[in-house]
Parts: sequence; C-alpha cells; structure tokens
Amino acid sequence: MEKTSRKLDLSSTSEIGDGDQTLHHQVPVDWRGRPCRANRHGGMTAAIFVLGLQAFEMMAIAGVGNNLITYVFSDMHFPLSKSANIVTNFVGTIFLLSLLGGFLSDSYLGSFWTMLVFGFVELAGFILLSIQAHLQSLKPPKCNMTDAQGSHCEEASGYRALIFYVSLCLVALGSGCLKPNIISHGADQFRREDSRQSRRLSTYFNAAYFAFCTGELVALTVLVWVQTDSGMDVGFGVSAAAMVVGLVSLISGILFYKNTPPHGSIFTPIAQVFVAAITKRKQICPSNTDMLHGNKINESNDQVASAAESSNLRHTEKFRFLDKACIKIQDGARDSESPWRLCTVRQVEQVKIIISVIPIFACTIIFNTILAQLQTFSVLQGRSMDTRIKDHFHVPPASLQAIPYLMLIVVVPLYETLFVPITRRLTGRDSGISPLQRVGIGLFIASFSMVSAALVEKKRRDSALQHHETLSIFWIAPQFLIFGLSEMFTAVGLIEFFYKQSVEGMQSFLTAMTYCSYSFGFYLSSLLVSLVNKITSTSSSSVGGWLSDNDLNKDRLDLFYWLLAALSFINFLNYLFCSLWYSNKLSPLSSTSPIKSHIGGDAVQRPQLDQPT
Repeated sequence: MEKTSRKLDLSSTSEIGDGDQTLHHQVPVDWRGRPCRANRHGGMTAAIFVLGLQAFEMMAIAGVGNNLITYVFSDMHFPLSKSANIVTNFVGTIFLLSLLGGFLSDSYLGSFWTMLVFGFVELAGFILLSIQAHLQSLKPPKCNMTDAQGSHCEEASGYRALIFYVSLCLVALGSGCLKPNIISHGADQFRREDSRQSRRLSTYFNAAYFAFCTGELVALTVLVWVQTDSGMDVGFGVSAAAMVVGLVSLISGILFYKNTPPHGSIFTPIAQVFVAAITKRKQICPSNTDMLHGNKINESNDQVASAAESSNLRHTEKFRFLDKACIKIQDGARDSESPWRLCTVRQVEQVKIIISVIPIFACTIIFNTILAQLQTFSVLQGRSMDTRIKDHFHVPPASLQAIPYLMLIVVVPLYETLFVPITRRLTGRDSGISPLQRVGIGLFIASFSMVSAALVEKKRRDSALQHHETLSIFWIAPQFLIFGLSEMFTAVGLIEFFYKQSVEGMQSFLTAMTYCSYSFGFYLSSLLVSLVNKITSTSSSSVGGWLSDNDLNKDRLDLFYWLLAALSFINFLNYLFCSLWYSNKLSPLSSTSPIKSHIGGDAVQRPQLDQPT
C-alpha cells in the first residue's frame, strides 16, 4: 500500500493494473516536471498570467485582421474581390488551425510549450508584416487603386507576394495554435479536488471573455486609429509589441502553472475503437455490461481506487454499436488480442463523448454565420448612411464593431457579480446556469439581432428611395449590441461546455472545436450568399438576385436578413432538441465523477451539469 501511494504521489503518470486493464492517472506537474503543490501552483494567481496573454494576443491579431483588407487593397494592389477572399481565407485558416494546436498540445507538447513556441511564430509574422509595410522596396510602386488609373496599378507578385503570404501564414499558424491552449491552460489551473475551484473555473471563463473583449475593443479603436493616422507599418509594429507583452505575461507565470503532461497521439485510441467495432460488428453485445473489457474496477486500496475512478468513465447506453470494440473473444493473457481489436470502456466512452458533442457544435455554425454578416454587410450598411457626429468628425463604419465590446466590458462584470449569484441561489449551481443553458440563451437572442438588422435596412432603403433621406449610422448600432449580448452567452457557454465534457488528454483539442465553428460559419456565409443570389435571380420579383448589385438601394439586403433570422430561430429549435437528446442519453458516471475531479471539484454530477434550457 505504501509503495502504491508513493508511486501516485511522485510520478506524473501512474499505472494501476487490474487484470485486463491499465489506467493512466495524470498528475499535474510544474515546469520542471515535479508534482504540483496545492498551495503554490494553479488557481487564479496562475490564470491571471494566461489572461494577460489572452488580452494582448487578441489585441495584436484583431489589430491586423480588422483592417487587413485596407492594406491588401491599397498597398499590395490586389483587386477588391481577391483582397476580400484573402482576408476571409486568413480568418478561416486561423480557426481551422486551432485543431492542430489542440492536437499538438494534448499529444506531444503540452499547452504551455505549445503556446510559447507558436507565440514566437505569430510574433515573427507580425514583425515580417511590419517590415514589408515599412520598406517600399518590398511593396509594389505606390498607386491609387480608387482613381481612374487604379486598374493599371502593379499587383504584388514574385518575392513581394511571397513575403506577404509567408507573413500571413506565420500569423495564422501562431494564432490558430495559441487560441485553444490559452483557454484550456488557464482552465487547467483549477483542476483540483476542491469544491471552491468549480466556482472559480466559471469565473475564469467569464474573465477570459472579458480579456477577449478588452483586446478587441482596443484593436477596433486605438490600433485602427494608429493604422489610419500613422501608417500600416506602425500599426503592425504595435501589434508586434502587444504580442511581446503577451508572451512576457505568459512566461512570467511559469513558476505558478500546473501543467498537464501530454498523453501521446489522441487519434490512435479513437481509430482503434472504430476499427475494433467494425471488425467485431457481427458480435452480440452482452446483456451484462460488466462483461465488457475494462468496465469493472476492483481495488482493495481506497487511494488507488479513487485514482482509477477519476480517470475511468462508466459505460453509457448511447451508441451501443461501439461497445462491440470491448467484447473479448479470446481467453487467456491480457495481450491475447491486439489493441486494434480489443478496447477498454474508457476508450469507447471517449469516442462517444466526441460524437455526442458534434450536434451541439453544429448548432453554433449559423450563429457565426450571423457574425460574418455583421462584419461585412452591416459595415456596407454603415457606408451608405450618415457617418457624421459633428461637421468635421465621421465615424468609420468598421469601428461600429467596437460598440458591443464597449458594452460587454461593462456587462460581463455585472454578469459575474449580479446575475451569477442570483441564479446560483435559484439553481444551486456554482456557475448559476449550466453551459448548455447559457448557449441556448445566446442562440435565442441572436435571432433578434437579424430581426433588428432587417427592420433597420428596410427603413434605410425606404428613406433613401422614397424620401431621399440618409439615416444616421447609429441606427444599426442595436444589431451589434444584441449580437454582442448573444455572443457573451453563446461563446463562453460553448467553451465552458466543451472543456467540462473533455476527459484527460483531450482538453485542448475539444476546446479547439469551438473555434472551428467560427471558420465554418464564415465559409457558410459565402456559400449562403452565392446560393441566395442564384435562387432569387430566377425569380420574377428579383431578376438580378437579392445581393447581386453593388448598390444596397437596389439590393434586398433586408430580405436576406429576414432569411437569416428565420434560419437562426430554426437553429435554436434544433439546438433544444440536440441538448435534450444529449442530456437524456447521458448515463450517470461513477460516484467519484471524472468531471468532478477534472474541473476542480464540482459536486454536481454530469447529467445535472449539462441540463438543457
């Protein structure tokens, strides 16, 4: 017993054997690989350093992305359509690469080293961008793309285009691999068997979103102004400086972090489950699930049993066809069957979790399609409206995106200090409402953003065509404000949900899936616009299509917004069904819930944790 206890205390990875299974219990370690001490490592003290990286990295990447189309069009002389595609592909690539960052973190590097390595990769991209923007020899000859001679401007090519694309690739690779690890590494600081940590974990997710909003707000105001007033080279340089500050913040907390050791490839166990299940597809699952390989834990030592339970998932009834991977058809030694033919219940339950959360993930794609409209068509709305505040001061239409973040830096603290304590008394949950409930509220509110956008666009169009009046740009502010409130619920709730559903070794990868929703939403937006134009162009009421003209007074953007509002509401109803299915199909976990130990001692079992709206 003493030998086993010593092994659990002194090793970052302990193995507990029970005949047919070996359980791996990961113990958080410090930067030197030693087991963490509860009074020194983790908690909000360590998370604050991660939040610093979150704020400054967001400030840096948003400072580049929000005004990148201006640089691509005016300085690199790419045509407008190509410039728009470059920016769209840049944003989409960042979010897709988050899967790579999550995979490398969970499998090989760990979240801290992944952030450190790719943080410097992103910094190199910012520096290269600022150097190219500063040196005229690395850009095409100066030329005004907006005047009559714009078509004769020399487009960036050769080594100039190569430098530009390499710098964008470095920024996208670095930022994409950073994003999921910032969230998961900060949340890992609260993974202790302490009931107080669950409440602090929920507070951390709200604080991370507050840091995100602060970075976006500074980028949309200060950095955009610097780029406009002092040049893109100075603006990119400021982004590089912000990234340096973020990396300094990350490194400063190295002595306080709790680090989860990587587990090796996370895809191999998943592939083994599918291969084994297909191979044994003709087998019949036993009525007694205790006969499944790895479903029983019998340990006389209480400490060993507790550690085993914390890393083992109990069998659930959903996706029963995968249980065939756990059927033993050969007697004898443990190694009588290959891992590609015989898997443990824990492996199968991991795969079930991934499959189960996919419908929840899919329900947020329409949500991010709406976000794409606010960054494109709503900005075009603003360009056709009166941008004056005073005679000599005009509001840049792109700066309207700062309105929701300005609101959220006030609303998020109020949510944490007022809404959460009130709902906590009503629900008994540390976070006030469950992550699934939070996502549902956000998806419901998002529909009203498009309703507001449709009503305002109808009024703007009628005023321009019938009364020859130009509405103030602040008429479109409500659609940004409503969506900002919606994003506070949906984005934070989704990240919290995915993190809490992940098991050891998959935290960063599942968190990365939330960022892929942004990418799919932007891609769906482009597809939806093309599809709507194609369908409506054949209609007698709109020969040219709703969005086929470059003049919003001739287009029917209001009808497109109504379509998005309808799709958003249908998506919300679909989400209700998916969340109910997810909760109803979920069987209770073991008495010592892995979710409980994983998120820091939340006493609420998982079916209650994920109760839908």
